[in-house]
Amino acid sequence: MSKSKTEKVTITPAKGRPMLHWVGKRPLTSLTAFPAQHIETFDPTASGDIETNKLFHGDNKEVLAYMLANGYRGKVDLIYADPPFNTGVDNYVRNVRLRKMKIAGIDGEPISFMEQIQYENYYFPDIYLQFLFDRLKLMYELLSESGNLFLRMDHHYNHMARCILDEVFGVSGYKNEIAVSRTRTLKGEEGRFHAATESVYFYAKSSDSTFNGYHISIPKEQWQWLEMHMTGERKNKDLLTIEVMGRKFKAPNGRRWVLSQSSIDDAVKKGLVKIDEEKNRPLFLNKHYSPGSNWTDIPGYSKKFNYPTENSEELLERVIISASNPGDIVLDCFVGSGTTAAVAQKLGRRWIGCDINKGSIQTTSKRLQKIILDQIEEQDKKSKRPKLIEDEEEIKPASLAFSVCRVNDYDLQIQHNEAVNLACEHIGIERKKTDTFFDGTFGKNLVKIIPFNHPLSPVDLEEIKKELEARPDEERAITVVCLGIELAAKAWVEEWNRLRKGHNAVNKIDVIELRSDAKYGGFIKHEPAKAKINFARKKDAVAIEIEDFISPTIIQRLQQQAGILKPKIVDWRSMVDCVMMDTNYDGKVFNINLSDVPEKRDDLVKGKYVLDGLKEKSRIAVKIIDMLGEEVLTVKEI
Repeated sequence: MSKSKTEKVTITPAKGRPMLHWVGKRPLTSLTAFPAQHIETFDPTASGDIETNKLFHGDNKEVLAYMLANGYRGKVDLIYADPPFNTGVDNYVRNVRLRKMKIAGIDGEPISFMEQIQYENYYFPDIYLQFLFDRLKLMYELLSESGNLFLRMDHHYNHMARCILDEVFGVSGYKNEIAVSRTRTLKGEEGRFHAATESVYFYAKSSDSTFNGYHISIPKEQWQWLEMHMTGERKNKDLLTIEVMGRKFKAPNGRRWVLSQSSIDDAVKKGLVKIDEEKNRPLFLNKHYSPGSNWTDIPGYSKKFNYPTENSEELLERVIISASNPGDIVLDCFVGSGTTAAVAQKLGRRWIGCDINKGSIQTTSKRLQKIILDQIEEQDKKSKRPKLIEDEEEIKPASLAFSVCRVNDYDLQIQHNEAVNLACEHIGIERKKTDTFFDGTFGKNLVKIIPFNHPLSPVDLEEIKKELEARPDEERAITVVCLGIELAAKAWVEEWNRLRKGHNAVNKIDVIELRSDAKYGGFIKHEPAKAKINFARKKDAVAIEIEDFISPTIIQRLQQQAGILKPKIVDWRSMVDCVMMDTNYDGKVFNINLSDVPEKRDDLVKGKYVLDGLKEKSRIAVKIIDMLGEEVLTVKEI
């Protein structure tokens, strides 16, 4: 985590067949790995184990590159990926309402007064396929030789996604196409049946990948003694004959034994095998059944955390149990509301999650904090109970801590995708979904929007140069929109434009830097939220009272949504999502020593706290996160 320089990461070429082609397809051979900054820690037991579980804030392509450059290549055991499905809906939004507060509309009914963009879900097809291809290539590089990948897709692109998977993993990497349930629809789509299922593609890096299967218990009254062979012959002729309780049995012609010899030996020890003396055949006691590749018996989605397309814990439980073991590393690079990390934590796996949305990171962090605190409480209860029977099925957490890291300089106060849309509206850019590289037009100029999680760099400009070289007939000027600009990038642009002087010069580059541009800059400079906090020392304790909190962004959106109504916030706590404190803040990493996260949507934060055991002078930091994800940090030495 101490590295501060960018690194070049090389990627091996895909060798699988068949190969899907699209306009502008380009192989991913190398990319730049930006550094990561450790910004937050949750370690309630002071274990110091902050490397086991990680939550990354940043573009997942850059996070995956960082992981490859920092020791994770070939080390990840399981990846679950649920990318945007490119359904044609411009953006997925979540409705945000304040805590314990409703606003009446014209008809007296409560209205949802704030919407927040979570992620884009409409790309030009060629851009979307390149988006998938690049990220799947990086995931493949991260997987261990025994690693597995599960990719969730819907009917829009699942057939093309499978072709890309065949190319990246090879056809032999395919294991299953698993059917999962979609959100229920009240009526069918016009002229056809509504899509009731989605696909989860299960691929493995090698034939030795981890696979435990998944079994569901059957009620005791439904247990059955079943034949141990089935149709089909094994390729391995050594397994035509098995030994059960010292007796040998040969499989009937045209059939094969279901279990290997080692599995049969294990089943005998557990009392799951007997010999039918009358018919001279071994039988297996069936106490479980496997759902196979049809998982529509469980919900595919959940609404526990009010997050768009939130995966259900039941689904991730099956994925993680079937394709990994306790202690393995589980990665989700579209972590969303944090379901993968949450289930991995409960099942004793190590986990890594990443997302470009700050709200996603905050939601996941809060969710994991509660799970870990519950696990600590449960461990304390068990330690106080007399030990009568050892629980064989107990799964211990791999770690009771995690760290939050930021890849690249991502310091926006508002959500990334929301910022891009606001910037385009502010400048007057016409967005285009049909170009594989440029994002739209501004007057006669082509527009390239540099991802807002890093300042404009020479690397970005070299990419623009390469694209223009591939378009020899393109003469339009280029407008580059960015948030921050490196000095080296400024010099690059000056030299580029110096060589393109004159009335007929082509491909000149103009830069709109959203903080400082004379005409269009300053739009990011919104009025920040503010807090009034009182600190008072009482011997070895510090009393903290949040006296007031105001979020101008929430007030503004509230008034816009309410229209002619005049909404009034009576209690400042309605605007606050959670409060966290660091009792010894070093100015760099925020260590969460106290976390006030209301369990229910209409619960409020306490607002008053007492920190005990602070004998010496302490540097206390209080972080308040509002309902839109904006953070206010107040630091006091007392």
